[in-house]
Amino acid sequence: MLMPLETRIPTPFRRYAAPLAFLASVVLSSGGALAEEIGDVNVDWLGGDIKIEAIDDPKVKGVTCHVSYFDRGLLDRVRNGQIFSDPSNSAISCRQTGPITIGDIEKDDGGEKVFSKRTSLLWKSVDVTRIYDEERKTLIYLSHATQVKDGSAKMALSTVPLYGQEVTWED
Repeated sequence: MLMPLETRIPTPFRRYAAPLAFLASVVLSSGGALAEEIGDVNVDWLGGDIKIEAIDDPKVKGVTCHVSYFDRGLLDRVRNGQIFSDPSNSAISCRQTGPITIGDIEKDDGGEKVFSKRTSLLWKSVDVTRIYDEERKTLIYLSHATQVKDGSAKMALSTVPLYGQEVTWED
């Protein structure tokens, strides 16, 4: 059951809720230098949008990932009492967009972070991690949430097969 807004925001902070929400939206909307916003779909009357960003893998030329995530509107932030946080949901799709040249990438099973987008003021972000499956000659891109509460349970996966492709490896 949703509690009234007055009971969720402590009394001394109520008059600062709107300015703080605006500040949080400015901070949260700034993305990594590698991402280019290519879509912004308005999905509800509360100002919620689905953002779509293109991310070129900095160490694998010729691979682009498209990541989508929810950007909660100001009214929704205030209504839910989550002024400084967006949901952790994301989706990802990665494809070959040119000749593939692979630089010095991590090849262990932990992979390597390619991109990170903050979804809260402090602890939560949506990250894209690249893992190389050498046996199957496949690049795996994992989009996942990082947060202290509930861990990284929300995730999406995309693969770029290298089998049969002309791939240049730079060391």
